[in-house]
Amino acid sequence: MQRMPFEHPTDHYDERLSSIDEKICSLLKERKELSNGNPGFPPDEAISNCAKQNGLYPDYLNSLFSSMMDEDEFKPRVEPTKFKKHIPVLKTYEHKETVYTVTFIRQYSNASVINLYKEWDPKNNTLNENNTHSLVELSINDTYDCWAEGWTRTDGHVSYQFVVSPTLPNNLSEISLLFKGQSMPFMKDQAMLEFEIRLD
Repeated sequence: MQRMPFEHPTDHYDERLSSIDEKICSLLKERKELSNGNPGFPPDEAISNCAKQNGLYPDYLNSLFSSMMDEDEFKPRVEPTKFKKHIPVLKTYEHKETVYTVTFIRQYSNASVINLYKEWDPKNNTLNENNTHSLVELSINDTYDCWAEGWTRTDGHVSYQFVVSPTLPNNLSEISLLFKGQSMPFMKDQAMLEFEIRLD
């Protein structure tokens, strides 16, 4: 899924703000480094106090801090090009009557594409409810960027597609896929499923 290019909302810019904007960017960098990339979110009281002290709207600050949590969503992403081959995998993981499967990996010149299939008994209403609204994230190691390209659902089945960059090696013996699943809507302290599929 190709990201839409950014369009400036206006051509106007007050050049007197240039030095202030540079300081804002510097503070964002300092904030990221100090939190080791995991800043969390300011409590409601802190948001309210900052809004009062600086003459700002609380919802504006909520939106601002929310966007700072989502920095990885703005990382440049590649579009897989020049398909090379399929690498068979056929690895599964089972948890509470739900089976997760990776059947193969599609190799491109600049990326790899992985599909995770989740299947359960569609006649089981409890499983249907548990699996209807859920998201899955993929990570491998610090060498690779992974992001979801979307998902599709039918009765008793969900398919998640992920893009991995750079391309995975053809020899997958040292590669492990770490999946994290979380229900929607997101709730604090909810149980999160984590499992690993080794490609050896």
